[in-house]
Amino acid sequence: MSTDTLTWTAVCAADDILPNTGVCALVDGRHVAVFRVGIDQFFAIDNVDPKANASVLSRGLVGSLGDRTVVASPLYKHHFDLKTGECLELPELSVRAHEVRIDSGRVLVSIS
Repeated sequence: MSTDTLTWTAVCAADDILPNTGVCALVDGRHVAVFRVGIDQFFAIDNVDPKANASVLSRGLVGSLGDRTVVASPLYKHHFDLKTGECLELPELSVRAHEVRIDSGRVLVSIS
């Protein structure tokens, strides 16, 4: 999908997210976890852990499994791919991934 046709919501300043951490934002009524990996990579997935039905994924540990960048849920420790939202242990618990871009130092998210 072209990024020109998406609706973007400003979440925060890029510098408000420390490297290798996440924040939670409400975007179009949806709880979204926005992660900064390293200095200049940003990802967004649904924030609600589908097993616990709790809005906690933004507080998970960011890391990698093989060549995948993931967050581990702080509750059940399931790993979610930050690019796709796929739950590596139980694919049926996967969450949605969302578009992210940086514009003038602000993090923008689009619910796709």
